[in-house]
Amino acid sequence: MSGRHRDGQPTWRERLRRWFRPPRTLKTTRIGRTYLVVTIGVGLAALNTGNNLLYLVLGFLLSIIVLSGVLSERVIRDLRVRRILPDGAFAREPFALRYEVTRKEGRAFAVRINEGGGVLDGWAWIPTIAAGEPVVARADVVAPRRGPLKLTEVQVSTFFPFGLFEKTRSFELEDRMVVWPRRGFSCEPPDADHGQHTGDHGNQRHRDGSGDVQGLRELADLEDARRVHWVKSATAGKLLKVEREREDRRQFTLKVKTREPGDALDLECEETAAITHRLLADGNDVGLEADGRKIRPGAGPGHEKRILSALAMLGYGEKKE
Repeated sequence: MSGRHRDGQPTWRERLRRWFRPPRTLKTTRIGRTYLVVTIGVGLAALNTGNNLLYLVLGFLLSIIVLSGVLSERVIRDLRVRRILPDGAFAREPFALRYEVTRKEGRAFAVRINEGGGVLDGWAWIPTIAAGEPVVARADVVAPRRGPLKLTEVQVSTFFPFGLFEKTRSFELEDRMVVWPRRGFSCEPPDADHGQHTGDHGNQRHRDGSGDVQGLRELADLEDARRVHWVKSATAGKLLKVEREREDRRQFTLKVKTREPGDALDLECEETAAITHRLLADGNDVGLEADGRKIRPGAGPGHEKRILSALAMLGYGEKKE
């Protein structure tokens, strides 16, 4: 069950979780467990023997624990974190997720950053952070599935100064990203389309090439901005793309037949993504028909991203264009 209402407001369970969540969490490392066992042993020996030297050693061991807690809190107390999302990510494939970390005063040491809730596997490591100097750390993370991915919190932890305990602080930081289908095995592509037709005659040339200018049209999302006609765009008040004629190339329209969400739809989306990449790399035009949505055949990295984004949202209630 989602932690929010349909209108985006948090539910009562989400509010309770935030109210009763501790501001810090503390986890003992393997070295820390050994240290605690030794400390308890020294304490029992001091009580049984009454030896002042053992009491002195016990006080030293306990002071190390207190000092560790004070210094680790100083490291994570004054931090500020911001996510830098990637342009695109494929499911079950490592991608770069960056974090910008700053602090107002002092220095921080041995900081580890990861996503809370286990939505992404991976973490980033920062050896040191100076006051007033933003540090960008890269985490190689993996998303388990395709589709919309909601990121709600970032966890910052440190083992400083002695590595006995791992102290963690959570930052509520909401973002949303779309994870594309994994590019897996691809079968043979379908037959090419019969081409575009104008009237009763087949059109042997079509637009978006490098030949003569054919006209202007509004720039679509994720299309290459290098062909924008800036003078005409300034006059019209919107971005206009120059269309040039080119020799006819083979066109393919890929169709996703599965409609019910599940493993079958995921596998079909993965295969379609792999075929799309293969056909575009060979210099063909590729389009998509899926769940009532149609993307006309085109080429280029921007067009491939449009198809991948459409495949990623299949089965997740994305509004149709």
